[in-house]
Amino acid sequence: MPQLPDDLDAVAVRTWCSLALEALGRERAEIDAINVYPIADGDTGTNLYLTVESAAAAVEAVFAAHEMGTTAPATADAVRAMAHGALIGARGNSGTILAQLLRGMAGVLADGGDAAHLRLALTSAADAARHAVAHPVEGTVLTVAAEAAEAARGDDLDLRAVVNAAYEGALAALARTPEQLAVLGRAGVVDAGGRGLVAVLGALVETVSGQSPVRGPRTGPGKAPVPVDGGSVVGLPVGGTPVEGVTEGGLPAGGLSSPGPLDCPEDGGAGPAFEVIYLLEARDEQVARLRTRLDALGDSLVVVGGDGLWHVHVHVDDAGAAVEAGVEAGRPYRIRITHFATESGHDLRVQAEPAQRAVVVVVPGDGLAGLCTEAGATTVIARPGEPPASGELVEAIRRAHAREVVLLPNDAALRHTAAAAAEQARTEGVRVALVPTRAAVQGIAALAVHEPDRGFDEDVVAMTAAAGATRYAELAVAERQSWTMAGICQAGDILGLIDGDVAVIGSDVPHTARTVLDRMLAAGGELVTLVLGEDVPDFLADVLEEHVREGHLAVDTVVYRGGHQRAPLLIGVE
Repeated sequence: MPQLPDDLDAVAVRTWCSLALEALGRERAEIDAINVYPIADGDTGTNLYLTVESAAAAVEAVFAAHEMGTTAPATADAVRAMAHGALIGARGNSGTILAQLLRGMAGVLADGGDAAHLRLALTSAADAARHAVAHPVEGTVLTVAAEAAEAARGDDLDLRAVVNAAYEGALAALARTPEQLAVLGRAGVVDAGGRGLVAVLGALVETVSGQSPVRGPRTGPGKAPVPVDGGSVVGLPVGGTPVEGVTEGGLPAGGLSSPGPLDCPEDGGAGPAFEVIYLLEARDEQVARLRTRLDALGDSLVVVGGDGLWHVHVHVDDAGAAVEAGVEAGRPYRIRITHFATESGHDLRVQAEPAQRAVVVVVPGDGLAGLCTEAGATTVIARPGEPPASGELVEAIRRAHAREVVLLPNDAALRHTAAAAAEQARTEGVRVALVPTRAAVQGIAALAVHEPDRGFDEDVVAMTAAAGATRYAELAVAERQSWTMAGICQAGDILGLIDGDVAVIGSDVPHTARTVLDRMLAAGGELVTLVLGEDVPDFLADVLEEHVREGHLAVDTVVYRGGHQRAPLLIGVE
């Protein structure tokens, strides 16, 4: 039996994230099915799962950085990574609120993980989440969080007692949500976001006690879940007799139309047309003004974060105005806009007939994203220090909306993540081929030979061959003194990595780049691809093009701007 923790140290936080992800993975379909508030779009369970997946990945990255050492990471590092991962990976209204709950807990748990700190952390989390929502409503995840914190109050010094009390308080609060929010009572279900939080707290119980808790209620009092419409679940009285406001088919009278967003009257109406989500780099005073402007534009406004990085979620009719407000406040990125269309009283995501084939490609910057989009690909941007999670890749495959998809991860470190995403998409009926590209320049080469009109297998073989025939390199700046395959480097040195290994150590970018090119072209080549980072001057491309032209006859050079990417220069040789 594994030793149970006496406090929430880094290892316990890691276990908690892993168990929470497993719990939401088991329950997300059921949570999706009872999602009737604030928008009945059936994605609360999925959004919570993707948010926790990002949090868990961030914690795993902290542990990976300590693999060569003899000690585990500090608790503060683990809980801050958990909160940051949830913030950058938050999805939807529910995921955004969960990210703020975890951030509120992390601010306290960074100073200690005993019972006293956990009680304070739960209170801090509930308060932070409530303040992040523009117009809180009772009977939602906010109520469940507050009741969990209240139930954990006291002087008990035993961590397991505090965790169990919080879980039991959350369970009781969840069972009461249909009485507090009329739309839940009419549908006969508990709050979907609240149920997700109960699953997360249940994982915490298992972390500290070693035992899985009893699962929480799925429906309102006296109701049993009944499948409708090919698997969706709504609440009906035991025995299947309809109640007032619920049809025999299990749907609320009038269909599962939106009951209104979190901050709208409970008998709401059609609601805004778009959900807008983005990350934002901005100062606190700019965010305060942003809240006021977005509150006037729409509803379901939740702004979470701090320390210069924020996650913004809002439902609006004018998506462009919501994004423009973010531009005025700071630098928005990872912008996602979802259109809700009203048809026969149901809120539906607009879907066209699937295309036959699509390409999904991970790119390191905005510049290459634009290039690949022009070539017809669906892109996922991997920003420095923020690799995409498997859920984000699955989301991109769904967004591509095709029967066949070629996935280009463009990073060796994303191999397992991409494989998991491909496997998930296959269970949803999409034929997915994973081309194991290890760098963006290999992805560009593969995309250049993509032919959607030929057979799928033939297309995949051609793309794989093009990627495999492309050697790749990048320039990086050494952060500290260390041993490399090319010798000892000092902090500030320019490193030339060829096929993932340090091959050249230089003092400046132009000289190092020329040396790398010469080594790569010594084995021959027909085409050199240069991808310049955001801050690299244009003259570098001219210098390198001239160098290739003078020293290597019959070799062509193409140059792209990569935008905000990790490396100042990417090089490919075909």
